[in-house]
Amino acid sequence: MTGMHGFTVLATTAAGTGMSMMNIAELVGGLVFFMFGMRVMSQALEKMAGGRLERMLKQTSANPVVSVLLGAGITIAMQSSSATTVMLVGLVNSGIMQFGQTLAVIFGANIGTTFTGWLLTLGSISSGTWWLTLMKPEFFAPFLALVGIGFLMFSKRDKYKSIGTVFVGFAILMNGMSMMSQAVSPLRDVPEFRELMTKFNNPLFGVLMGLLITAVIQSSAATIGILIAISEGGILTYAMAIPIIMGLNIGTCATSLISCIGTNYKAKRVATVHVMIKILGTAIWLSVFCAIQAVTPPAFLTQSIGSVGIAIVHTAFNLLTTIVLLPFSGTLTKLTERIVKQPKEESEMQENFSFLDVRVLRSPSVAVAECNNLTKKMAELACQNLFDAMSLFDNYNEATVAEVLKKENELDMYEDKLGSFLVNLSAQTVSDHDARIISKMLHTIGDFERLGDHAVNLYKAAEEIREKRLSFTPVASAELRVLTNAIDEILTMTTECYTKADLDLAFRVEPLEQVIDKLTSTIKTNHIARLQKGGCSIEMGFILSDLLNNYERISDHCSNIAVAVIEVERGGFDTHEYLSGIKFGNLEFNQIYDSFDKKYSLE
Repeated sequence: MTGMHGFTVLATTAAGTGMSMMNIAELVGGLVFFMFGMRVMSQALEKMAGGRLERMLKQTSANPVVSVLLGAGITIAMQSSSATTVMLVGLVNSGIMQFGQTLAVIFGANIGTTFTGWLLTLGSISSGTWWLTLMKPEFFAPFLALVGIGFLMFSKRDKYKSIGTVFVGFAILMNGMSMMSQAVSPLRDVPEFRELMTKFNNPLFGVLMGLLITAVIQSSAATIGILIAISEGGILTYAMAIPIIMGLNIGTCATSLISCIGTNYKAKRVATVHVMIKILGTAIWLSVFCAIQAVTPPAFLTQSIGSVGIAIVHTAFNLLTTIVLLPFSGTLTKLTERIVKQPKEESEMQENFSFLDVRVLRSPSVAVAECNNLTKKMAELACQNLFDAMSLFDNYNEATVAEVLKKENELDMYEDKLGSFLVNLSAQTVSDHDARIISKMLHTIGDFERLGDHAVNLYKAAEEIREKRLSFTPVASAELRVLTNAIDEILTMTTECYTKADLDLAFRVEPLEQVIDKLTSTIKTNHIARLQKGGCSIEMGFILSDLLNNYERISDHCSNIAVAVIEVERGGFDTHEYLSGIKFGNLEFNQIYDSFDKKYSLE
């Protein structure tokens, strides 16, 4: 109520004491420009990084200090601790990182996010000399924006367009900061505002205000920007600013809490430990701050704080919190796991798909990497399902049949969920590399799902043979064994080339597919010859024909997948052109084909 009363007093007296409605509009406009510039800049930086930053996180060291530095570096590079947190959720969700490993990175992200405060201190540089004038944003930001616009308009390379977007975003951010500073400058002459600021001498009130403002605008950087703008009036002291900065560190967790609604328990754990770290850090250092004020308050607490002082306090708070709490990472992990327990009813499939949430689209490179992980799981699932189905011809059992049908349902779900999410993801602004990865996934998930359908077809053929007590002739069985071995190899090779992005393996798939086509054609011809001599029944002929058609289609889908892996490196998806180019007059293709032809000879 005290805060609301203060703002009411300010609003009713501002017009008559130096701050006009135009100033208020300029303050709001400056805040909007600041937040927009920050968002544009962070999105462009993330696009430039692609999936490289996430790959760095995958290799995070067991050394907590290294992990802290890594988390700080990634957050500085992307100018977004939220994006770092989303990455961690994705890595934990996919099983690449354990929850306990994320704590040190989160501590680092908290330190890295303070870099924005230091960036904003450029605006307070004294222009006493010409070289200091050159460092002031008011001087260089317009030129930076001009260069950025030039990159955006005339550059054809995605990298330079992203750099241009970063430059323009930074210029907008600094312009917003300048607007806020100009808008609040009349406040220094408003007695009511000075009276209001004395309320912040109460540390609890300061923490609460910092928390609420940051929670509402969901940006600790924007709150820091507002503080710096107010500090230029010389009416904000260290004693007032320190509790507000502590509060804004808790308020920034609002984004994490909102983003984990409806997610799985792993995401909730990351958000929970993030909040826990901030609350514990504030509780510890606010207690120390109040104790110092009560005993022997240092003289500097009553002095005016500037932009550099705000940046120092913000960094010191997060740095000291890390130093104190990092040794207790194990305890924090266990406590969080007790607060957010793993639900017994949540299946592995639910865990996999829980990350495919529209909120993750705010970090497209993370979404691309997670979708790629899920598509790799889909590839392995389709391959294993076909192996299970083919095993039914030698050892038919109901448990394997149930597993085949279960995996087929899962593959259908993968295609449905991934397909819908990838369509939304393809509409986002992503790097050229990530765009090619998305195209590869969109081209292949249908083939993986169709492989699951062929597994069901094979199971039905095995079931028919069992129920009718039929059997192939020894010659037909021998030929099918050769073909089955070839199918085993092309499936294994296709899955490996996709999951490992192995181009050498991908190049070997098409020659083997051609050999399989030749095998199926030869077996069909041999079967007709046996049928004419009365050596094979018509009924078994129908089953054999179905088997050969399924095996041929399986190899075709493997070929499609391998071509997608190759074409993603070439930046295009002209399958016909690629296949025509390698089949005719290609010495390497012919050599690989000949080796497979000898390996899977029917003679």
